[in-house]
Amino acid sequence: MNATIAIASGKGGTGKTTVALNLAAVADQPVKLLDCDVEAPNDHLFIKPGRVEERVSMVMIPEFDQERCDGCGRCKQHCRFNAIAVLGGKPMLFPELCHSCGACVPVCPRGAISEAQRSIGVARRGTKDHISLIYGVLDVGEAKSPPLIGDVKSALKDGAEGIDGQEWTGLTIIDAPPGTSCPVVAAVKHSDYLLLVTEPTPFGLHDLRLAVGMAQALGLKHGVIVNRCDLGDGALVRDFCVANRIPLLAELPF
Repeated sequence: MNATIAIASGKGGTGKTTVALNLAAVADQPVKLLDCDVEAPNDHLFIKPGRVEERVSMVMIPEFDQERCDGCGRCKQHCRFNAIAVLGGKPMLFPELCHSCGACVPVCPRGAISEAQRSIGVARRGTKDHISLIYGVLDVGEAKSPPLIGDVKSALKDGAEGIDGQEWTGLTIIDAPPGTSCPVVAAVKHSDYLLLVTEPTPFGLHDLRLAVGMAQALGLKHGVIVNRCDLGDGALVRDFCVANRIPLLAELPF
């Protein structure tokens, strides 16, 4: 089976990691499990892979040559993320705001800006039985996780971009971060199918609506799994799925 299945939820604590781990465990073929919840990865605590390979994840940031800089401020003007300030005629970078777009480099009339690298975390890979686990660990205090999520997903690509250096054509399961913000979009985009795990509560339904909206905006085929179905009002999610013609794939008891 050559497919990528992403598992997400509108909120944390619904059981998406439980679903991801169990799907990987019962697969009858080799599977790659990507833990893209890089701010709090925990798939490795259950898989307990053997020898783990590690690669540092880097992002590009501007580096200023203060001797050549004349303080014109063009770099600041072109930074749409407000990551550059000019104080006392000298540029200053706020690295947590920098999105590594590189727009500041070519606009400098003095050629005083070059690109340097900054570490944001690590991508790790290990294997246990038929499961090849790839997960990221974001540095403490780091604000931007999508670049590290991209490095975790690049393990599926050929060549130097992949942490294992080879192309993968089998089953891939992506354990996405909670929510519907940029990290989740980075994790689930380009998947063949999106499983949305929810719970039968008003809060669960509220966040499921957001997750469905995200799936529709990304053009992803999607279905719903209700976890802890016996601890709430199951009709909440069932009625929503029927009204919106969304497949209700499973209801899992506590």
